[in-house]
Amino acid sequence: MKLAMFSPVLMGVLLLAGPVQAGDDPKVAAEIMALARAQWAAEAAGKSIAEQSANTADDYTEFNADYPARIEGKALSDRLAEASSKDGSKALVGEMANPKVQVYGDTAILTYNYIGVRQDKDGKVSPAGAKSTRVYAKMNGKWMLVHANFAPVMAAP
Repeated sequence: MKLAMFSPVLMGVLLLAGPVQAGDDPKVAAEIMALARAQWAAEAAGKSIAEQSANTADDYTEFNADYPARIEGKALSDRLAEASSKDGSKALVGEMANPKVQVYGDTAILTYNYIGVRQDKDGKVSPAGAKSTRVYAKMNGKWMLVHANFAPVMAAP
């Protein structure tokens, strides 16, 4: 009997709650964007992969244009980044255009267009670009990167 009465009350509360809306929190947005920029600065400065991924969660996942499957875990992501860094190329600069941060409690989603410059082992400089999404979760009071999707920029048909 109690369960039968509880169910309609719960349904009413859920209906009144409505859809979840992203919060506009300029402080969180600045923190999240600073984390991405700090990673790029660490890479450009030649810091270790461990320093570059300091704000990456152990259960991090990633989609990118280099691999046909989802990258599972920070350990694999770091090993791939370490191996990729052996080719002598490096990032010179990276920036985000059109950034947007959507905040849902302890989750923040950063979307932006990545624009940067890379230098290959022979010194040739070339532009780099991507359509990017980074998902952060607040863990033990600290924002951690839990998922990213880096999609190549394709020419319009």
